[in-house]
Amino acid sequence: MKEQSYTAFYARVKGRVQGVGFRYSAIREAERLKINGWVKNAVNGDVEVWAEGQKESLELFLKWLCRGPQFSRVDSVEKEDRELQGYNGFGAKY
Repeated sequence: MKEQSYTAFYARVKGRVQGVGFRYSAIREAERLKINGWVKNAVNGDVEVWAEGQKESLELFLKWLCRGPQFSRVDSVEKEDRELQGYNGFGAKY
């Protein structure tokens, strides 16, 4: 049986990512992929994301973050690998 590899990352998503349902859509996608963490709007108009989970799921989530939901426009995603913090579930931070 293959051993699961768990990891975490922090990402900052830049573009037209506020006011377009980005956080709500990110929560749905994270739940679908069984990812833990949070998403929040940054003061400067970016969206910040903390994600923890299986490496394969995080790769799929990162690809989704690079696209975003239907009415968003993602210009760039800055990702930093981080240590697991032990989040349970995925939600919006304010």
